[in-house]
Amino acid sequence: MNIAAMNWVQVEERAAHDDRCILPIGSVEQHAYLSLCTDMILAEKVSADAAAPSGVPVFPVVPYGLASSFATYPGTMTLKLSTYIALIGDLLDSMYRSGFRRILIVNGHGGNTPITALISEWLNAHPAARVKMHDWWRAPQTWAKVMKIDPAASHASWMENFPWTRLAGVEQPAGAKQRIDFARLARVDAATKREMLGEGNYHGLFQRPDEDMLAIWDVAVAETRALLESDWD
Repeated sequence: MNIAAMNWVQVEERAAHDDRCILPIGSVEQHAYLSLCTDMILAEKVSADAAAPSGVPVFPVVPYGLASSFATYPGTMTLKLSTYIALIGDLLDSMYRSGFRRILIVNGHGGNTPITALISEWLNAHPAARVKMHDWWRAPQTWAKVMKIDPAASHASWMENFPWTRLAGVEQPAGAKQRIDFARLARVDAATKREMLGEGNYHGLFQRPDEDMLAIWDVAVAETRALLESDWD
């Protein structure tokens, strides 16, 4: 259930008998020829699809994240680490005050992982709560499915090219991108990263058949749903 379809009374009643909720988090950043909002689109959709049978409330996706590596690509929006940590902390506090004690954070952007340290500290201050941080695309079963289909997969490659992240009228290149030098990428500034990356794909084809993509999506939704439904203690 999207939280936008609820009022505060319904939230209070819901949390009183089921204290689970989902917070999707993403990023607005370059994704080669895909939508700048790819990470937020995917995080929100996998959350909604996973929660659909149970009706667990899904909060609006946090669109902006830590994307300093792509700061020189127009349209990329990035927060300072201190800003982002404060933001996520405030949201966790708000969900806790609303009565939610089991919080699944569904992450769509690898750059957001520094919040795991915040979550650890926050849980120490809120021992009655449980928080799971779920990087949906690299969760074990989903990543295994990606690797089975095509191991040449990374940021802005075919593995993020779903029907709901493509742009109308934008064609994808037919060839595959050679693997970039990841070690060098990690030690240079954003402008140099852009020179290295060009259009933005890290590695592999730009698009694969929808049959492959929907097979991955089915696994991702099932894996996210399993996290929502079990092992909270």
